[in-house]
Amino acid sequence: MNSEPAPAVPHADTVPPTETPPVAPVAGSKTWLWVLGISSWVALAFSVMLWWKLSNIQETLARQSADSGSLSVEARASAKQAQELARDTAARLALNESRWSEVALQRTQLEELMQSLSRSRDENLVVDIESALRLALQQTQLTGSVQPLVAALKTAQQRLSRVAQPRLTPVLRALTRDLERVQTVVVTDTPALLIKFDELVREIDELPLANAVGPSKSAPVPEPPTISSWARAMSSTWWEHWLKEIGSQVTDLVRISRIDQPDASLLSPEQGFFVRENTKLRLLNARLGLLARQYEASRNDVLAVRRDLVRYFEANTRKSQALMVLLQEVETQLKQVELPHLDESFAALATASAGR
Repeated sequence: MNSEPAPAVPHADTVPPTETPPVAPVAGSKTWLWVLGISSWVALAFSVMLWWKLSNIQETLARQSADSGSLSVEARASAKQAQELARDTAARLALNESRWSEVALQRTQLEELMQSLSRSRDENLVVDIESALRLALQQTQLTGSVQPLVAALKTAQQRLSRVAQPRLTPVLRALTRDLERVQTVVVTDTPALLIKFDELVREIDELPLANAVGPSKSAPVPEPPTISSWARAMSSTWWEHWLKEIGSQVTDLVRISRIDQPDASLLSPEQGFFVRENTKLRLLNARLGLLARQYEASRNDVLAVRRDLVRYFEANTRKSQALMVLLQEVETQLKQVELPHLDESFAALATASAGR
């Protein structure tokens, strides 16, 4: 700060003793003194405030330092505990991983064992079903009846339904379709035809030949009412009875009848026996053809029997007509039927057996 220059002090000999000093400079210095004092007090107050703040900051820093030290100690202890816990956890994790790997290995081995057992069971089931179906098919071909095949297919369906394996589902569908196809097939009723052949063979012996000698077959004579021997002896004499016997014998000696087939009139009684036996042999041969599934040969034998009946036997009797009707039924039922095949089921079984 630049201050004004002090006025020169006059010498004693120059300044008169009555002259007073000026007042203005003294007032300016006081002002400056007041300003300096106030500034000093302000500075002092600021210094006190700063000192107080610094002391507070030091106390805060000291307290924070103490707290930080305690926290660091706690942190070191926690870190140590965490490290120990981490080591423990790592050890446990390693143990769990080893156990889990052992469990996974055991599970894999168990699954492989179960799968092997399941596959072996399924393979055995497939083999059993295929064997049962082939045996039933052979029985059907031998007997001509589809009942063994139907029973085998139903049994196979039940066994597959109980197992409920997804890989055997195509086999079950194939068995169902083959069962529906087999049930719609109409085959020859062999047992009924055999019974009819036996009945025909028995009836042949009772059929009369066309040139048989005997009472007239067109108009049978009714038998007279039964009369007691005493009444007959009283009503007729011995000569009437003798004449009646002679008349009946004479009547049997000559008989006039119509024979449409000339071959029948040429048969002798001995040849009639062979005609009957030959007819029965044809029926037996047709029966054997039925058992051997030779339907065409059996039908030809039945047609030959019909021709022989028309040619050599009496056709107007009731037994002959019933026998002709029975022969017609046998000829109608002798049909060559194609037995069902199980190609679809066998293909599905082969696929299931090869897919193991």
